Amino acid sequence: MPPLPTAPVPSWNPRIVCYFQTYHHNGEYVSLLPLITNPSGVTHVILAAIHVNWDPEKLTLNDDPPDHEKYTQLWDEIVVLQDSGIKVLGMLGGAARGSFARLDYSESRTDVPLARFETYYAPLRDMIRKYGLDGLDLDIEEEMSLPGVIHLIDRLKSDFGRHFIITLAPVATALMAGRPHLSGFDHKLLEAARGSSISWYNAQFYNGWGGMHTTDAYDEIVRNGWPPEKVVAGMLTNPRHGGSGYVPLELSAAVLSLLVERYPTFGGVMGWEYWLSLPQEQHCWMWAYSMALCMGMKKVRDAAIIVSMRRNMASMNLGR
Repeated sequence: MPPLPTAPVPSWNPRIVCYFQTYHHNGEYVSLLPLITNPSGVTHVILAAIHVNWDPEKLTLNDDPPDHEKYTQLWDEIVVLQDSGIKVLGMLGGAARGSFARLDYSESRTDVPLARFETYYAPLRDMIRKYGLDGLDLDIEEEMSLPGVIHLIDRLKSDFGRHFIITLAPVATALMAGRPHLSGFDHKLLEAARGSSISWYNAQFYNGWGGMHTTDAYDEIVRNGWPPEKVVAGMLTNPRHGGSGYVPLELSAAVLSLLVERYPTFGGVMGWEYWLSLPQEQHCWMWAYSMALCMGMKKVRDAAIIVSMRRNMASMNLGR
């Protein structure tokens, strides 16, 4: 692979967000530790996907309870990541519908009592507390009312405090004027009402909802009034992850370099997902590292140089 183009050093460090859903492959756990034992540049990891099911006591992480023994190593590693400065969030919802329908409450709805919301919300709150998550990503791919999402955000902030990170994961067209999307409410109205409580938007620029093969889709979002620092550009890390819209690293590198130059407070990138990330599927951390280089993150360049020097010195010593 030819060298990736690098952007000028930005005035601030963009976010590099890795979604993590495939926790096991061929019966073996997929470790997150390479993100900290290498100069990956990752700032946030989002664990997918938490589901609020019809039985409120049967909250699941993917298909199993969060306390299932298959997740023991995951929760142990999360503590290590957090101790290393990486923030870890949970992702609620996604393609599997139902979570947000069960949490959709507002005072104006006479058909949904507050007690129903509390019944479904309590296990989610307890899970966040038990595992010490730094925040929650709301991936709303079903109809939800604007008052309902506002109520959920307000409750999370009330329970976990102002430093608790709340993000949303809309398809990119949801941030464009008059374009179709999946969430059922107007994101501009939500931003006007609760923008101070939303850290950023992990916008999905794939599967036909806007692409990252050029800057056009991101530019359209900025023209629609969204501040670049709140829009993280989401992309697939491998075409094998399903859907469409994968952009090869060489091209996405060029696009990211332009975005960083055009928008000094560019919000960063997110990748779906950590497992099998290119450019080397067996070294998942390298996708984040490549993104950091593309966006000109000086601390990652410097760390890479130090690691390379140490390895060369160790090799020289072994050769004596």
